[in-house]
Amino acid sequence: MLSSKVAKRYAQGLLDFSTETASVETIFAEMKDVVKIMNESKELNAFFATPFVDAKKKIATAILIFENFSQTTKNFVSLVIKHGRETQLKNIARQFIDKVEDMNGVQRISLTTATQLSPNVVKEILKSTNLVNHSKDFDLKTAINTEILGGYILRVGDQQIDASVKSKLNELKKEFLVN
Repeated sequence: MLSSKVAKRYAQGLLDFSTETASVETIFAEMKDVVKIMNESKELNAFFATPFVDAKKKIATAILIFENFSQTTKNFVSLVIKHGRETQLKNIARQFIDKVEDMNGVQRISLTTATQLSPNVVKEILKSTNLVNHSKDFDLKTAINTEILGGYILRVGDQQIDASVKSKLNELKKEFLVN
């Protein structure tokens, strides 16, 4: 919970600054790259998490890694490290991306299934519901959870359709217990 609040605050500060300086699109692209780099490098995450390395060395390393980024992003990363929040850098970048997408009206959709689905099946599921506004852009994240046994769970914003076999079986179980 704390990390979420920290990430949201830093992301909001970066969004406010980038809005004032008309650099939202540049920072947005760079934050996507930050997330990608942090996802791909366990060594960098371990380095940032090491309490024995002082902030100056972490900043110097970050400046080298992000050398092709704008000065605003480099300054922001340095600020995050100076405040001892370098382990939250990826979360901050994700929160920034989410905030910009929210600002641009991008829908967040998550689809959980028991097995991998083909792109055509995913499209059919999205078309079959009125939760998805097809005139807007959306960010689709898919996940596989074998515990749902079959079907799918579709979440759009704060609304959810649970068409999983597991939930149907639970409903039947409750009905049998009542009757």
